[in-house]
This record gives sequence, structure tokens and C-alpha cells, in this order.
Amino acid sequence: MSTWLVFVVIGTVSGVAAGLFGVGGGLIVVPALIYWAGFSQHMATGTSLAVLLPPIGLAAALEYYRNGNVDVTAAIVIAITMFLGAWLGARIASHVSGPHLRLLFGIFVCCLGIYLVYGAYERLR
Repeated sequence: MSTWLVFVVIGTVSGVAAGLFGVGGGLIVVPALIYWAGFSQHMATGTSLAVLLPPIGLAAALEYYRNGNVDVTAAIVIAITMFLGAWLGARIASHVSGPHLRLLFGIFVCCLGIYLVYGAYERLR
């Protein structure tokens, strides 16, 4: 598969996931860039963050807003603090080796997955 086609697939899948679930950047783009495009952990993380620069989620956010499903105050506060947190995380990541960063990312995703599955299971009971 050509590199451009890989990027198109990653963009399409992460865009659909963002619209459906509010995820995409880190959970889909980073692993896909590592395993499908051969990026290093640092390059995949940086590229994923660069993708967020344009208003990628704006179209989906407007649709959710039209349906009354956006808390504007929460979105503003989270965006501001996320800006600061992303800067801090990038500073820390520059001091962590690629393999260690990949391990930490994997642990984070697994813990998040367990938490989400357990919470959904509890609500279904």
C-alpha cells in the first residue's frame, strides 16, 4: 500500500471515529502511523499533534452543538488546560526514549480501555 493511501486511510478512519466517539488523534493516528507507516513513537506523536492544529473537529463539533450536545464552558476550559498539558507532555516526552514512550502509551491505552469497558459493563447490569 502506498504511503499516501495509508495516510488517507488513517485520516478517514480517525475522522469517522472522532465524529462517532470523540477520539482519533492519539488512540488511532499514533498506533496507525507506527505500525502502518513505520513512524517512530516520537514522530507519530508529533505528527498526531500537528494534525490537531487545523480545526479538524470543528465540523463534527458544530453538528453536536446544533443538537444541544456541547457544553461550551467545559470545552473552553478543557481546551485551555489541554494546551498547557500538551506543552508539558511534549517537554517530558523529549526526555524519554522511544521504546519507553511506546510502553507508557500502551499502558495508558490499555488502562483506559479497561476503565471504559468496566464502566460500560457496570451500567448494563
